[in-house]
Amino acid sequence: MGIAVLGMDSLSDRAAMMREALQNSQTITDNVVSILGSFDSRLSSLETAMRPTQIRTHAIRKAHENIDKTLKSAEVILAQFDLSRQAENTILKGPHEDVEGYLAAIDQLRNNIRFFSSNKNFRNSDGVLNQANTLLDKAISKLEDEFKQRLNSYSKAIEPDRLFDGLPNALRPSGSPGNQGDAGKTTHNHADHHHNSDLEGAVYTPPTLIPPRIMPLLHDLAQQMVRAGHQQQLLRIYKETRSLVLEESLRKLGVEKLSKDDVQKMQWEVLEAKIGNWIHFMRIAVKLLFAGERKVCDQMFEGFDSLSDQCFTEVTASSVSVLLSFGEAIARSKRSPEKLFVLLDMYEIMRELHSEIETIFKGKACTEIRESALGLTKRLAQTAQETFGDFEEAVEKDATKTAVLDGTVHPLTSYVINYVKFLFDYQSTLKQLFQEFENADGTNSQLASVTMRIMQALQTNLDGKSKQYKDQALTHLFLMNNIHYMVRSVRRSEAKDLLGDDWVQRHRRIVQQHANQYKRNAWQKILQCLSVQGLTSSGGGSGAGGDGGNSSGVSRAMVKDRFKIFNVQFEELHQRQSQWTVPDTELRESLRLAVAEVLLPAYRSFLKRFGPLVENGKNPQKYIKYTAEDLERMLGEFFEGKNLSEAKR
Repeated sequence: MGIAVLGMDSLSDRAAMMREALQNSQTITDNVVSILGSFDSRLSSLETAMRPTQIRTHAIRKAHENIDKTLKSAEVILAQFDLSRQAENTILKGPHEDVEGYLAAIDQLRNNIRFFSSNKNFRNSDGVLNQANTLLDKAISKLEDEFKQRLNSYSKAIEPDRLFDGLPNALRPSGSPGNQGDAGKTTHNHADHHHNSDLEGAVYTPPTLIPPRIMPLLHDLAQQMVRAGHQQQLLRIYKETRSLVLEESLRKLGVEKLSKDDVQKMQWEVLEAKIGNWIHFMRIAVKLLFAGERKVCDQMFEGFDSLSDQCFTEVTASSVSVLLSFGEAIARSKRSPEKLFVLLDMYEIMRELHSEIETIFKGKACTEIRESALGLTKRLAQTAQETFGDFEEAVEKDATKTAVLDGTVHPLTSYVINYVKFLFDYQSTLKQLFQEFENADGTNSQLASVTMRIMQALQTNLDGKSKQYKDQALTHLFLMNNIHYMVRSVRRSEAKDLLGDDWVQRHRRIVQQHANQYKRNAWQKILQCLSVQGLTSSGGGSGAGGDGGNSSGVSRAMVKDRFKIFNVQFEELHQRQSQWTVPDTELRESLRLAVAEVLLPAYRSFLKRFGPLVENGKNPQKYIKYTAEDLERMLGEFFEGKNLSEAKR
């Protein structure tokens, strides 16, 4: 218990001490709060006293910042003024001495204008801008003059020999360079067609129209003009300069400006030569001159595609028009058969150049030129096709009175056959032509159909011409000669594959039929003289009697008369038919042999049987003038086309 009481007393003492300590702590806290409150009052008074000083200090700092900013702005403006003065000095000197420096000065002037345009707060910015823009206008004006002068200086017409150097070797003229006659040594020649058809893949090298070292500078000058909004001035200068140079290059080559009336008045030989030249000129113009001009445009106006296309169109339009107008004049001129092949050649060159024209004359600005070229191609195709039809009709209705007195091959036949053979040089071209207007089912069927119609038209005409002969034998000889010529020509050409063996065999039979008809009409009458018929009533032997008769009742007088008639008729046949002509050696020999196989055995038989009757009488040589060998020798003179005096000998 005592321990417990002692414990309780101890705890009470401790609690009393703690309360006292807490009271002392509170007193101290109150004292500290009182002191701090007095500090806060003093600090508020100090802050109130210092505020004016702080405001003045901030104002001074701001003033210093504004001064620094103003000084920096002034430095930038002064620098711009300094650069403007430098640019002005360079621009006033002009571009002639230092074009690169001049262009740099213009760029600097543009920078100054942009600077003052974006710093309108500067009090004199409007005045400065006006002055700078005026100076820029003067600079661009001088730049135009410089561009024109430099473009003129480096734009020269291309001499023909330089153009020929850019052609494949096969197309270069064989004569002296620059000779217009040589440039156009293309008078229409069908051998040239094969020659030109082998040029696929040939390399053409366009000439350098403006030195490469000057192109970057001209590009920069043009670019400055475009940036200044002077596209029209640039276009005018470029067109005036380059178009004249291009026209002069073509003039030196030999290109002429010919109207439709000029073309109509020309003799065919002259016109044919000019067409050959035109084909050559078109190839040179498109593949060399126009290609070179497009390259110059693309380099000079790089980055301005629409302007490049427009400039190129403006430069080439006149030259293209001169070339295409000649083609149009030919396509629209009066049709005639001899024009077909030059029309096909012209159509062929336009087809050949089509893809290059589409590439070189690209862009919307060149649309009219592309359409004009395509229009000419179609017009040439149409005229060629119409000329085809005209030719077929002309062959059938040919009414030439050219007399072929000797029955040889008629000029119309050789003309038509040569015409048909030349058609086969143009098979690929004709395929394209047929497809222009219809769904062609292949060249062969189209060309075969055309060829057969032409051949039939020729035969129809020859039948009509054969009726001019009074001698039926000559009628058949004429038809034999002409149809044989047709067959032989077809067999030796590509036409055989097209027309087929059936056509050849059918017409060979027709030749044989006319040969047989000739023999019948020419020799039937004379062979009757060698017939026994009419000499004897019994057709018996040939034994001779004393008075000019024999046991079979054959009259010597009748035999003499037969020999006499035979001699006269054979001499007439010899005289007449040695003037006739069978131009083909093999056919001529075959026909002589066919006659000999009929005539000589009959003559030998008649001579053997009835010759003794005459030989035993007076003057036998008066009646038996020829041996079989004599007749054979004289038959060898038939169909040689001799004149009358030669035939009589």
